Amino acid sequence: MIPEFKQISNDDPIQDVIQSAFDANFAVSGGWGYSQELATAIHHADLPLAQFEHVLASMRAYFEMNMTLPKEERFGSINLNETHREQTVQNSLLYDKVTYEITALKEDLYTQFINDYKEGYGKEEFDMTEHFNQRKKATLHRTVEHWFEVSQII
Repeated sequence: MIPEFKQISNDDPIQDVIQSAFDANFAVSGGWGYSQELATAIHHADLPLAQFEHVLASMRAYFEMNMTLPKEERFGSINLNETHREQTVQNSLLYDKVTYEITALKEDLYTQFINDYKEGYGKEEFDMTEHFNQRKKATLHRTVEHWFEVSQII
């Protein structure tokens, strides 16, 4: 069962939240990309656009799945893979709608898997195949969409 993750509120400007949480100064505004109306507007990017969008989507996932949760509910090893991308124009604005598959492990489980691997690696009784099968079974998979307004940089 996939847990429900709360959407990040738009109470504070996204640029300020990113600066505070990640010490990064990104030229962005708008929302957290949950819909076209709440798209993350990108005004400038020092990386290739798809890479910059991935960074922003990763930040959102980290907020939702780690930073805003109680310690015992947090996820670690959060990874995003782009699975689909489409562009659309509305009201003379250009949007990227990007779909990502997110994988993650509960933070305490991830720590345990890492420790088990470190302790067992190279020992005859350590079943590496079983270790990775258990890790695979424990991995959460979720699919999310992130909307980006990219008119100013394309």
